[in-house]
Amino acid sequence: MDEKKIARINELYRKSKAEGLSDDERKEQQILRKEYIDSVKRNLSAQLDHISIQEADGTITDLGKKYGKKRGN
Repeated sequence: MDEKKIARINELYRKSKAEGLSDDERKEQQILRKEYIDSVKRNLSAQLDHISIQEADGTITDLGKKYGKKRGN
C-alpha cells in the first residue's frame, strides 16, 4: 500500500473525529481500511512463510512448507 493511501486513511480519520464524514467519504474510508488490512495480512503471511524452527531432536521444520502457501509446493 502506498503512502498516499495511508495518508488519506489518516486524513479521513481526523476529519471523522473533527466534523464527521459524508456517505461517500465513509465508503472510501471503509474501502481503504480493508485494502490496508489485506496488505498487512499478506505481508505477515509472507514473513511467516519464511520461518523455520529447530525441533528438540535437531530437525528443522520449514513452517512455510508445513502450513503456508509457498510457491512450488
